[in-house]
Amino acid sequence: MSKTNNKSNLKSVVRKIISSSKWMTLLTVFIIAGAIVTALFPPLVLERIVNLLTALQQVPLNLALTYFGSLAISGLFESGQNIMITKFGQKVTHGLRSEMCAKLQHLPAAYFTRNEPGKITSQFVNDVDAVDSMFTNGIISMFADALKILSILGVIFYKNKGLGLMMILITPLMFTMTRLFQKRILKAQLTNRIAISKVNNHVPETIGNIRMIHTMFRQKYMEQKYDDYIEESYRATDKSNLYDSIYSPIVIFISSCIIAVIMIFSASGGQVQQFFGITVGTAVAIIAYVSKVFEPLESIGMEIQNIQSAVAGVKRINEFLQEPERKKTDSSITNIELTPRNEPYIHFDHVSFGYDNKNTLFSDLCFTVESGEAVTFVGRTGAGKSTIFRLLLGLYSPDEGKVLVSGMNADKIPDEQKRKLFGYVEQSFHLVSGTVRDQISLFNSEISFKQVEDAAKLVGLHESILTLENGYDTPAENAIFSQGQFQLLSIARAVATSPKILLLDEITANLDSYTERQVLEALKRASQGRTVISISHRLHEYTHNHRIIQIGNQSR
Repeated sequence: MSKTNNKSNLKSVVRKIISSSKWMTLLTVFIIAGAIVTALFPPLVLERIVNLLTALQQVPLNLALTYFGSLAISGLFESGQNIMITKFGQKVTHGLRSEMCAKLQHLPAAYFTRNEPGKITSQFVNDVDAVDSMFTNGIISMFADALKILSILGVIFYKNKGLGLMMILITPLMFTMTRLFQKRILKAQLTNRIAISKVNNHVPETIGNIRMIHTMFRQKYMEQKYDDYIEESYRATDKSNLYDSIYSPIVIFISSCIIAVIMIFSASGGQVQQFFGITVGTAVAIIAYVSKVFEPLESIGMEIQNIQSAVAGVKRINEFLQEPERKKTDSSITNIELTPRNEPYIHFDHVSFGYDNKNTLFSDLCFTVESGEAVTFVGRTGAGKSTIFRLLLGLYSPDEGKVLVSGMNADKIPDEQKRKLFGYVEQSFHLVSGTVRDQISLFNSEISFKQVEDAAKLVGLHESILTLENGYDTPAENAIFSQGQFQLLSIARAVATSPKILLLDEITANLDSYTERQVLEALKRASQGRTVISISHRLHEYTHNHRIIQIGNQSR
């Protein structure tokens, strides 16, 4: 597999969105700037009104209207800011999920072997949701609040240098406290993410092995493991909530102390009173401004949890987007020749392969399969029979040697050509959400309804499908099929595109003798005119007239 990491990450996704949505970005910046500027005006107007009242002068109607108007405009800009930030966050989330889905298509099969389904699901759901929360309720809002704080501090310093200096002295304390809370919450969120990933993997694992769990009486053990993971998540969440809950009261207490101090100093005599002295109107305005300073700080405290939660998600998403991709296929290949040139149709040329660097599954494996030939692999469990299929399908690349199909490297054949080249029947049928027709076509628009019907007729399932309530349009979940019929459906799915090579992986291993005969008859019909490669631990009757290749000692 290619060792070159994809350069895509969250930053590149955001850059793409900004580049493709310039007008929305500019409008968002304008509205945020408007919300910051308009928030400064109501206290200034209020200062003028209070000074007039204390001087026993009449307040002009236009000044009162200006005050209420400035409040209304400030509120409109604030609402507009929240709307634009939410829209921007939604665009980031959509772009990120699209990028991750595109990445998913290019990952090698080894990635899905290494990583548990719960972990991958958590990245697509929990981590992306956390990033969405970071943009809609976190980083942009925090940036806007920070600018609002700076602008208000500027006005406070202009109005009252004493209070301005006090605020400057308190800023490092507030910054230090905020950083302390950030680190604590991040640590708790990382722990919570790990616990959630364990829970997400534990549930499908339990459901998938429910029979074995009941048979072996391991219900209590699985239940205890689930409780342990949930408890681990709860403890981490409790820590995060604790830090978040005590941050806001601390900010409110500090703001109250500052207001009390400035009022005391303003009422003092001498030089202190001159330094802190203010009119009643200015005092009212400053109190309003101090509240406006600490309201954003309180919001920042509330937003810390969203941002720190998302940081863990961002790390995991970036790791996912930078996973090594599988080798690029040759897009110039539009069709694989029916008749190979002067070489075997399938050729394993001195192939060595192992799933890791420590253990080699097989070395120097050589064999050929001619066009139209029927071959069966036999050998002990773990000898690498199924791995041969994965190499042939291009899901893995050999460590040494070549895997050739009609003279071409199997891992370079485009995916769209593989569907026409290979028909793969696994041990068990994998149901997808959809109708019976969808089970055969797998939502491929290039497969016509006639092809679906022909495939069902070939395996002897057509009449059974017609007895269903809506025939081929019956939801598969409502179709009452036996295990053998599902295996026939799997064969129909494999041959729907008229593939040239049919791969059969232990397809009768879990069937009774009667059902096995039905499936074997369907296989004989499906194998006509095709190159057939099958896997078996033992020789079944359908291997008659097949060439046998022993895997394990590489005899040919």
